[in-house]
Amino acid sequence: MKRYLFILIAGLLLTAGCSKKTDDTSAQQAAPATTSTTPAATPREHEARKPEPPPPVVIPAGTEITVRTQSTLGSKISHAGDAFDATLAQQVSVDGKEVIPSGAAARGTVVEAQAQGRIKGQGSLELTLNSITIKGVPYTIQTSSYDGTVKGKGKRTAITTGGGGALGALIGGLAGGGKGAAIGAAAGAGAGLAGGALTGNKQIELPAETALSFTLSAPITVK
Repeated sequence: MKRYLFILIAGLLLTAGCSKKTDDTSAQQAAPATTSTTPAATPREHEARKPEPPPPVVIPAGTEITVRTQSTLGSKISHAGDAFDATLAQQVSVDGKEVIPSGAAARGTVVEAQAQGRIKGQGSLELTLNSITIKGVPYTIQTSSYDGTVKGKGKRTAITTGGGGALGALIGGLAGGGKGAAIGAAAGAGAGLAGGALTGNKQIELPAETALSFTLSAPITVK
């Protein structure tokens, strides 16, 4: 009798233990999972965190742009509409800060090229700059023109250059370009009109590396 009573009590205890375990497991399964997460930033917050881009810089009209030609140009060998390449000879700064570095690529156009006749007429060469590349971005520009003419006949031919503040660098160009061109450019910068002479040649010819200066006729906004 005692034996049966012991088995009965043990069975009851076992049943109660299993029931409690099942209840605990169900409670754990029913409880919502809680995790600590940081709310994601909204697109507007991301935009607010980005640094503000620097304001655009305006290169004012009247700024001088000095370039070196990359090929020979001349009243006899060039034609109206021809494009020519050049590089910036010296940096352009605004308020003491460099905006266009030296060596920047520039591109221009031959506006007019007229070879001088053997007996009459005058040789002429007119150039202008159309664009300049700043930090990989090409900018369309408007400038004064380089305007050179050659008159007369015989062994000595007078040359005049000018045109809306354009720099006549013929003196340096005739010296062979490079350093000579730079000297000629500096000599003509203040006057806007330079004079020279050619012997036995009645045509205008600007060798590669000739330094020419053009004046901006409209501002450039650099972003």
